[in-house]
Amino acid sequence: MKSDDAGVLREVQRNTKMAMKAIDALSNKIYDDSLSMHVAREAMKYAEIYNKATDRLLDGKASSYRDNGFQDMMLKGSVSANTMLNTSTSHIAEMLIQGSNRGLTSMWKSINHHDKAGDVSMEVAKELMDFEEKNIEHLKQFL
Repeated sequence: MKSDDAGVLREVQRNTKMAMKAIDALSNKIYDDSLSMHVAREAMKYAEIYNKATDRLLDGKASSYRDNGFQDMMLKGSVSANTMLNTSTSHIAEMLIQGSNRGLTSMWKSINHHDKAGDVSMEVAKELMDFEEKNIEHLKQFL
């Protein structure tokens, strides 16, 4: 597997893992049933995309993304701080939209940096990016 392919797929893994951890940290603060259902479906889709990227890396005998505890701690601290005084549906939706925007930005940076990536890795990256864009559109109704 080319290093550019592995780089894009590891970024997909990083991105989806952060999204799943953010959803996990936020899920007990969501009081709107409709938003809660949407977020649960989001988590399942992120897991599916994460698994696709992992499978492709394993097939290519490349190493997977390894996260560090510091990022997890920062994420949980940020979620706690941002929801300490405001757990409204609108605020939670705004936080999720911001997270999806950060995910899109990091994917674009990865794609531009790994410009020799092939179709296999780009297919997974595009699937994640399309999913993020649809999430943003759907979450706007909760603002």
